[in-house]
Amino acid sequence: MQSELRSGPEERIPIWTVYSGWEGYQTSLVRAIAPLSTDQLAFRPAPHMHSVGEIVRHIGVGRLNWFLRMHAPGSEELASRILNWSEDEYGNRYVVEKALATEGTELICWLEDTWQMVDSTLAQWSVSDLKQTYRHTFMGRTYAVSRQWTIWRILSHDIHHGGQLSVLLYMQGIEPPDLGYLGGHLTEPPLAESPEQG
Repeated sequence: MQSELRSGPEERIPIWTVYSGWEGYQTSLVRAIAPLSTDQLAFRPAPHMHSVGEIVRHIGVGRLNWFLRMHAPGSEELASRILNWSEDEYGNRYVVEKALATEGTELICWLEDTWQMVDSTLAQWSVSDLKQTYRHTFMGRTYAVSRQWTIWRILSHDIHHGGQLSVLLYMQGIEPPDLGYLGGHLTEPPLAESPEQG
């Protein structure tokens, strides 16, 4: 059963406190990609599958496409820098991924620019803002999509494709520094107090 967001003082809490740790995953992605060569970024496990660079590019595209739909802070400014868009029969706009580079420096900039948009959103919106919805039509059905649903979708999208990146790097004999055994989760919990302090 889904729980309803309660009204009260907690609604003024910035949502970065709810999604704390995402910034660590962003750092893990950047650290995994930064040292890669052109050949390593171009690696694909089979001809019909995406390359390492294409997956990284797609992470940022997913962030922008969905955050733009909910008019998240910084999304319109970032979208204005993208020249190539497609549109479906329902009027939904999508970044044309193939028009964006998959080279190392450009990929790092893309990850950092789209993360700045995410980070601004987490800092500026409060828990009460998560309930707000926007209309989105998909396969002939129009949904009332909440900000909470969208942010969760993109967080899970980052993690899903980060897992793909780990596999593709391991296939090349590369151990990603943080995406491996840490799973990209760099945020450490506080140390527990000793029994005598409690």
